[in-house]
This record gives sequence, C-alpha cells and structure tokens, in this order.
Amino acid sequence: MFRTLAAAALSLAALPALAAPVSFDGSWKTQKFSLFSSNKYGFNGGSVSVVSDGSVSLAYRPLPESYWGASNAAWSWSVQEGVPATDLRKKGGDDRNLALYFVFLPSAEAQALKGASVRQLLTNDAARVLVYVWGGAHDRGAVLNSPYLGNRGKTIVLRGSGTGSAQENVNLERDYARAFGGGEAALVGLALSGDSDDTDSRIRASISGLTVN
Repeated sequence: MFRTLAAAALSLAALPALAAPVSFDGSWKTQKFSLFSSNKYGFNGGSVSVVSDGSVSLAYRPLPESYWGASNAAWSWSVQEGVPATDLRKKGGDDRNLALYFVFLPSAEAQALKGASVRQLLTNDAARVLVYVWGGAHDRGAVLNSPYLGNRGKTIVLRGSGTGSAQENVNLERDYARAFGGGEAALVGLALSGDSDDTDSRIRASISGLTVN
C-alpha cells in the first residue's frame, strides 16, 4: 500500500530512508473553530506547547512529497494539566488533552490538492484521517468512529485521560489498514489540537521529537 505509492513517487522526491524529523516551525497554521475561543501553541522547532482554557482549535502543516510514503511515526508528549474523561464518540462532548492527526489522500488527489487548506482536506471525500489521542474514557488501542469526520476518520486512543509523559511509536500502515481496510495512501499533512471547551477545563501539554519514516 504505502510502499507501492512510495516507489511511484521516487521520481518526484527521495523518500527518507531513516526517521525524518517534522519540525514545529512556522509552517504550522492555526485553524480556529470559534471567533471567541482558540488554543495557544508555542512552536519551538523540536517541540510545541499547547495551552487550552475552555477552548479548542487545530494547528496544521502540509508535508512535502518526500514524506508521502511514510508508514511509521514516533513522538513524545507530556500533559501537566488535562481534561476529565469523556466519550470521544460524542459530538460536542469529546474533549481530549492532545490529538495528533495524520491526513492521507490517494496519489491523484494528493497532487491536485497541493496547498489546500486543512478545512478543504478534512472535508474532502477522498481524505482519510488517523487521529491518535491522549484522553477519553476508553482503553488503550481502542479504535473509535470520529463524531466529526464520519467514515473518513478514526480515533485511536493511545492514552486515557490523565497527566504524565509518554513516548509513542505507531505503525501508520497497519493502523490505516485496520481503520479503513487498506488501499493506496499518501501522508500529505499533520495536525494537532487540544480540546477543553465542552468541559470548560484547562490543558497544559506539549509534543516533541515528532518523526516519520
């Protein structure tokens, strides 16, 4: 699946042979969901801090073609303050400490949608999104329907609600096949969020050392 696409893309750009870092730099853009409520993100190259006070927003960055064939990802994250346990399947009641989104498109759509906004991508019928989450009242490894993305998105719980620090290493190809049944896919973008508006609570958290390969 992913490797087939990677081979086809070699003429466009060389894929990273080793884990390639994803910088938390100025290429990340914030998408607000409300005029009056937004998180604060502190992008610092190797890490990003997330401050959420009864608020929610999304930060997104596209990935260059050299990353499109990635089939694994790793990162560290930390939560100093977090939201209470919620039902991540419930629209309007699904607060979570941190969520990391991996956005995929078939190769033809990936080329056609270069430079598209995150809103355009997340509403595109061809897009598929894996959302890895720290939060919720669910067991580790649970795969849940997204209340916002429908069949285009799946939530994968890596940590339940609570605080602490952890390292993650995920197999995107395996999780994509489990969530969507497999098929060609290019990793075209990443997004992250904190979500505390429904419970009117606070999040103080960070993500660092994000790599894909």
